[in-house]
Order: sequence, then structure tokens, then C-alpha cells
Amino acid sequence: MTPVRLRGLAHRSSQPERMDTDCADFEDYRRCLRDLSRVNVVTLTHRPMLSWLGKRANDDFSVLDIACGHGDALRKIRSRYPRARLTGIDLNPWATAAARDATGSAAGIEFINDDAFAYRPERKFDFIITSQFTHHLTDDQVVSFLRWLPRNAARGWFISDLHRHVLPYYGFPVLARIARWHQFVREDGQVSIARSFIRAEWEALLHRAGITEQQATIAWYVPFRLCVETR
Repeated sequence: MTPVRLRGLAHRSSQPERMDTDCADFEDYRRCLRDLSRVNVVTLTHRPMLSWLGKRANDDFSVLDIACGHGDALRKIRSRYPRARLTGIDLNPWATAAARDATGSAAGIEFINDDAFAYRPERKFDFIITSQFTHHLTDDQVVSFLRWLPRNAARGWFISDLHRHVLPYYGFPVLARIARWHQFVREDGQVSIARSFIRAEWEALLHRAGITEQQATIAWYVPFRLCVETR
């Protein structure tokens, strides 16, 4: 893989990630997802979302997780909210298959292989969440997504993504090598950081989408995570 140059961090990278195209087979892809779920544990990925949800949710509510990957965000929610109606959707059939295997039927979490923007549920979900999804999109696609979210989330939505910064960009490969995560996770993690956003970019995207500061806020969380969340 050709590394992203430091000077490229001034702007979002468009370099593609390898995991969705270069995995040899399902087992290879499953290993990548499993290691990504371990990255999420080490980097406290789901803590901001759980805190946000805890301020809004009662015992009985529905959640749609877009680009659900290994399903670990929904399993975290299930551990706290046994009555919640939880659904994960992912465009990659290997992802939903791996999520079902990792979760088990007893958890009562539904995983759907579909394009989230083409999916038409019978009723709106109370909450829509997504993690590490928006950096895969172009700026125009992010704006469309930001407009889509209020139309499809009855009670609120939460976007978690990375913060493009030199420290995680150079620090993550070191952590990944120590942890012996899959090669694609090591390489794609750095690319993901280069593809992600800074606060000023999120502010511009929200403005383009017509979402005001009274409707949504941008919050920074340790370590180097920028989240966009409804108030």
C-alpha cells in the first residue's frame, strides 16, 4: 500500500481502503471484522454513542445501525437494553453473515443485507446510529446522508467517526502492529483517518445540509473521535 503523505492530511484523502475489495474469502473478511471490533474496544469507539443514547432512551425503543459491520455496537446496546428492538444493516453480505455468527440468535438482533438508502422499513426507527461510515462517502454523499437522517429517525441520530489528525494517523499503525491485527486493518486504519474529517469540515457539511446548531452538535471525544449528534 502506498502511504498517505503527511501533507495530504490538510485535506481528505480519496485513497480507497482494501478490506472490502481485497479479502481472499469470507473467513479472511470475518477476521478483519473481528479485529475491527477489537479496535473499537481499545479505542472506546462505542462509549460516546452509549452515553448519547442513555440520555434519550427508555427501556423500549428501536435502533437502526447503518454499516453495522461485526454488529458489536448493537451487542453493546443489547447488554444495557434487553427490550430494545435492534437492527443492523450493511451493504456487504459477508458483514451481515459475520455479524449473525458473532451475535447468535438469542440476542434478538436483526441483521439485514441491503443498501440503507434503499431500505424501507414499515415504520421509522426511534434512533439511527452509525460508526466509521461517513468517511467512506464523498462530501456530497455525506450531505445527502445528513438530509436523510432526520427524515428517517423519529427521535434522534448519532454519527461517530474519526478525527483526521497527525497523532492517530501515525500512532494507529504502531498500536495495530503491537496488537497483531490483520494487515488490512493496520493499513486501512491509517487510510480511514486520512479520509475522515476535521471540525470545520463537519460544520460546512451540516450547513450545506440545512442542519443548524440548534438541531445537531459536533463533539470531540478521546481518543481523536468526532461525533455529530442530535441535541
